[in-house]
Amino acid sequence: MPSRRLRVRGAPASGTLARVSNPSSHAAAHPVSPALTQGPVLAHVVRCGVVESVHRGSAVVTSADGSIEQAWGDPTGLIFPRSASKPIQAAAMVAAGLDIAPHQLALVAASHSGEAFHLAAALEILHGAGLDETHLLNTPDYPVDEQARDEWIRAGHPKTSLAQNCSGKHSGMLATTAANGWDLATYLDPEHPLQQAITAAVARLSGTAVGAIAVDGCGAPLHGIPLTGLAHAFGRIAAAPAGSPEARVADAIRAHPEYLGGTRRGVTTLIRETPADQRLIAKDGAESVYAVGLGDGRGVAVKIADGHMRAKPVVLAAILRRIGVGSEAGYAALEDAPVLGHGQPVGSIVAVGI
Repeated sequence: MPSRRLRVRGAPASGTLARVSNPSSHAAAHPVSPALTQGPVLAHVVRCGVVESVHRGSAVVTSADGSIEQAWGDPTGLIFPRSASKPIQAAAMVAAGLDIAPHQLALVAASHSGEAFHLAAALEILHGAGLDETHLLNTPDYPVDEQARDEWIRAGHPKTSLAQNCSGKHSGMLATTAANGWDLATYLDPEHPLQQAITAAVARLSGTAVGAIAVDGCGAPLHGIPLTGLAHAFGRIAAAPAGSPEARVADAIRAHPEYLGGTRRGVTTLIRETPADQRLIAKDGAESVYAVGLGDGRGVAVKIADGHMRAKPVVLAAILRRIGVGSEAGYAALEDAPVLGHGQPVGSIVAVGI
């Protein structure tokens, strides 16, 4: 596969990443988004009653029209949503002709745990398109769920693309590519018709220019947009008209949250335990990103500046409480972040300033 470097597109200078001639050069040469530098402390790590560490970040609640209702830090700076982009990518695939069962579509939008039912659904998508797992180009890995990973290793299995948490998305990309007669070998190239359709969908749903195109951990193109754009995109997907590509994705996520995450995942519990009339969808992403969309068109997005994953669910739970969304069971799943001492809970991660 040809190498793919970060591409920076024309966009407002504020909060965007500038072109870097040598991506491996010293970090001081790289402009930093204000979403990372201007965020307040959003979480404390408390050990035995003493604040041991803090996490800064930015967060936003957007209205149905994309305007900012509440914000912490600077939500207008460019960020990489990482896997929080997947519901947007899935909607683009449906619009491009992907026609699969709802549980399979939830998997396309997933960072799945790698449990047996996840891998079976990925194979269903591939086989339905006349393909198999050898067509997958995502980075091989073990399942992300600890129990599933241990079982996988005990069985003597190596790292595979199928077991990696993005295999649902890549299976969907391949099935969409096959349905259109596009080239299968280059489906990850940013210039491929599939990726061009996804880029257009990111811009349309977020209502913002795509500020950068990079390479995600799984090898797929990754789009840099403001945190406000991510929140707005989720609100639009959650409130989309019945039968639209976006509504099909949202309905699949709500109906099959175990396929979006896993049986032991906080994002799955959050979706399942939120009252149905709120029509919530949610997706977490690497480097501490979380996004939520609501049936009334509002969106929520969180980015923890240092990228540590432990703070984002706690901060999200605090924001959802503040705006009256969710349930105690959902909050508890997000706030399950004990600080351990000698293997026992001696503290917790606490949201502050929300």
